[in-house]
Amino acid sequence: MSKKEADRIIGRVRRVNGPVVEAEGITDAGMLEMVEVGEVRIVGEVTKLSGSRGIIQVYEDTTGIRPGENIYGSGMPLSVELGPGLLGTIYDGIQRPLEEIYKISREYISRGISVPSLNRDRSWSYTPLLKEGEALTEGRIIGTVQETEQVLHRIPAPPDCSGRIVWAAGAGEYRVEDVILKVETASGLRELSMVQRWPIRKARPSGGRLPLATPLITGQRVIDTLFPLAKGGTVSIPGGFGTGKTMTQHAIAKWCDADIIVYIGCGERGNEMTDVLTEFPRLVDPRSGLSLMNRTILIANTSNMPVSAREASIYTGVTLAEYYRDQGYHVAIMADSTSRWAEALRELSGRMEEMPAEEGFPAYLPTRIAEFYERAGYMETLGHEEGSVTIIGAVSPPGGDFSEPVTQHTRRFVRCFWGLDRQLANARHYPAISWLDSYSEYLNDVLPWWEERVGSAWKEDRREMLDLLQREVRLQQVVKLVGPDALPDSQRFVIEVCSVFKNAFLQQNAFDDIDRFSTVEKQQRMLELILLYWRRGNEAIRRGVTLVKLRRMKVLQEIIKMKFTVANEDVESIDRLAARLERSIDKLEAIYV
Repeated sequence: MSKKEADRIIGRVRRVNGPVVEAEGITDAGMLEMVEVGEVRIVGEVTKLSGSRGIIQVYEDTTGIRPGENIYGSGMPLSVELGPGLLGTIYDGIQRPLEEIYKISREYISRGISVPSLNRDRSWSYTPLLKEGEALTEGRIIGTVQETEQVLHRIPAPPDCSGRIVWAAGAGEYRVEDVILKVETASGLRELSMVQRWPIRKARPSGGRLPLATPLITGQRVIDTLFPLAKGGTVSIPGGFGTGKTMTQHAIAKWCDADIIVYIGCGERGNEMTDVLTEFPRLVDPRSGLSLMNRTILIANTSNMPVSAREASIYTGVTLAEYYRDQGYHVAIMADSTSRWAEALRELSGRMEEMPAEEGFPAYLPTRIAEFYERAGYMETLGHEEGSVTIIGAVSPPGGDFSEPVTQHTRRFVRCFWGLDRQLANARHYPAISWLDSYSEYLNDVLPWWEERVGSAWKEDRREMLDLLQREVRLQQVVKLVGPDALPDSQRFVIEVCSVFKNAFLQQNAFDDIDRFSTVEKQQRMLELILLYWRRGNEAIRRGVTLVKLRRMKVLQEIIKMKFTVANEDVESIDRLAARLERSIDKLEAIYV
């Protein structure tokens, strides 16, 4: 904002109600315009206009703001700065760099503090891709900067800029505000730099949506094999306190095959965000051996920060993700948690005296949730690249009640649901994703990809294992009534196989060097081996072999431990285990035949 814009008075404070300021005497303001309130210049956003009065939602503490103080307009909506330097940075909900603010105001953020989101003093080694005289179209890549050791920053032309290039900077060192391109547009000469602004509540345009045909591989077996997520897809992770939402998102952030990670800590407790802020810089990216922060953006908006900034934080995060999508990257957003965001909506709605709907949430809650998840997708960019934004949103239903509004409305707008189970978490079974409550509607979309890599049996093997898990639930109900000894060996064997599957396949140790990540090839071989145990064992029981004999096979213990002993690059060891299993069952059948 220029000094002239910053001094443009658009009205005065009439009333203050927490993070909501009522303004009067408004002469020149637009809906959703970013403003500064009072002489401390706290940032706000116009959310309602009626004649000469308006409602402003502010993103900082309003203590000390008095009626009659001036309100200054900016002439633009609440926006974020996009350009080199985003990766590895920790921002708050309205994209203020927390590390730079800490240098100025230490532990507490001073009100009205203004720090550029991108470093204005740092120089970048710029390589131009366009020359004078060429035509510039919207979204076309105009040059590159090596932002981190892993990520080449491809600077796209703004979506509202096209024309003929009349001047282009050569290769060299430039700061983000230096002019690198001059374009003759229909409205006149326009100068472009490496930094551009974009309003957070408006989705960045794209060339069109593409089919969701590629899975986001996470290395977590219960996700990839049973409930796969497509790149560009949406998923909800609901779970009560302590069921492992944050831990699951951490594992996905570290191991998934997305190019860029955007982690949004929306209204979480300060100690949890402290763990994230200290843990992520120490995490080693398995792809490169470098820090995971080299391809990560963190947005920290804890529960003790202003509630309205929490509401803005998820829009800030998804806008940053769309910017890297427009460069042709695949981006994964971890939103933890959207329940805290919805609670912020409820509080702000109440202060603006809007009519409440179910459980006090505003009537537009479903619309806001839908708008957020709608910004995911696998896109053709304006520059004719392919990129995606995948949204993984945690939901924190009070008391673990999945029937509450945020969980139910989220479920309407996502196509994948990983429900966390309290009993699994209490039993230290992680990831605590329930195989009974969870589902994925991306199965048919990603099926050709899986069949191409692991074989045509993948879908049938997966279905057969899920059917066994459903049968086991019904049998466990009988066991609770009459005990396991009342069941025949054929039914007890179903329970036995499911127990092996849960321990050897579904449960995964994030601290074990081998078990923390499984390739799709290893996942399929493990699944095939457990199903081989089921098919051959079931046939052996029909021929008279007892369940006790099957349990005593030495190879069975090695099957249970294979997740710790078989490395991803040594899947042939699973084939050798399968051959040993066949021989062991053949010997047992020979005795009884």
